[in-house]
Amino acid sequence: MIKSFLILIIFPIFLFSSQQIVLVVADDFNTSNAKLELIEDTNIILTTDVNIGRNGLGWGIGEKVLIQKKSDPIKKEGDKKAPAGIFKLTDIFGYDYNSNLKLPYLHTSKTLICVDDSKSNFYNQIIEKNGNEKSFEYMKRNDQQYKYGVTVLHNKQGIGEKGSCIFLHIQKGEKSATAGCTSMREEDLLKIINWLDKKKNPLLIQIPKSSGEEVKRLYPQLKSSKILPLSPFYL
Repeated sequence: MIKSFLILIIFPIFLFSSQQIVLVVADDFNTSNAKLELIEDTNIILTTDVNIGRNGLGWGIGEKVLIQKKSDPIKKEGDKKAPAGIFKLTDIFGYDYNSNLKLPYLHTSKTLICVDDSKSNFYNQIIEKNGNEKSFEYMKRNDQQYKYGVTVLHNKQGIGEKGSCIFLHIQKGEKSATAGCTSMREEDLLKIINWLDKKKNPLLIQIPKSSGEEVKRLYPQLKSSKILPLSPFYL
């Protein structure tokens, strides 16, 4: 009896261990645009529009498995879908040197790449280019989309064909869908980057509206959200 009581206490503490949440909510699995909120405790820090995968969302591999229907899409390599789920935000990267942030920072040189070849031993990893990679993307591009970015810890085990190289980054243009990342205006991304704090265990919760009630049960601070559907009780 005492053991069960302790479990009931510890489980909510685990869920509340994330004080910072980047919440991204799409109308459904098929849309390429969504709304974003930054929530710390119950305070809404920012609300803005973002772009997600050209083909919408697909369930990814994150920190917790949410309820999924058999008909729901699953994230796969090259499917142009952004991963849906709950993911840690681990690092910030950028073209310039920066040491004044509260997450680890990676300066992206011209030889730094992210490997999206499922058969590679370095699949879904950022490494120095060595000439043996068959498929990858440069982390320092000829455009400004990766001028700043945040690494989303999706598919951290590097399971083949389950999706790779997922970031928050600068949008190509207004309402310009991505190949699977989440993009936004530069000024909004900079607010997120300067706000993120490793000590506050930041998470990305990226979902269709149909998962709204479930994430509010897991993270009650999300009840303050303006972009999640109202609970049936309030309708």
